[in-house]
Amino acid sequence: MGRAFQARHANPKGSRHNKCVAAWEHFAHDADIGVVGTGATRAEAFRQAALALVAVVTDPAGVRPLESVSITCRASSDELLLVEWLNAVIYEMAVRGMLFGEFSVDITDEELRATARGEPVDVARHEPAVEVKGATLTALEVREGPGGWRAQCVVDV
Repeated sequence: MGRAFQARHANPKGSRHNKCVAAWEHFAHDADIGVVGTGATRAEAFRQAALALVAVVTDPAGVRPLESVSITCRASSDELLLVEWLNAVIYEMAVRGMLFGEFSVDITDEELRATARGEPVDVARHEPAVEVKGATLTALEVREGPGGWRAQCVVDV
């Protein structure tokens, strides 16, 4: 399964109006890895899912926000938008030779606009565990519940 840096990472920036805590986590899935993001909003859950994706490769807290990359995605459903988003993050990391440690995400209807912040891969410092090949439709789910939003899917490693 590769090295996952934390089984769960909570971000204390939860909403004052509900008890949802923004967080990311991994779940095992055969030879691949499931990524999960939760948050008070759909955008926060997608942001956390991207952090979970990066955490499959390296500890996102160890990635310095030296460069910014704009990412825009469109899809006809929340589930497909999550896959498009994660695949766009994977693509940008691959073609730029970068890792991202911070994301800002805004979602309006069927469009996601984000800024990913990170730095070029430093193998000695980042110690990349695996290469993520892509987000899949396996275990794909985006839903709003009483505690907030949850966005998850399996990524191929």
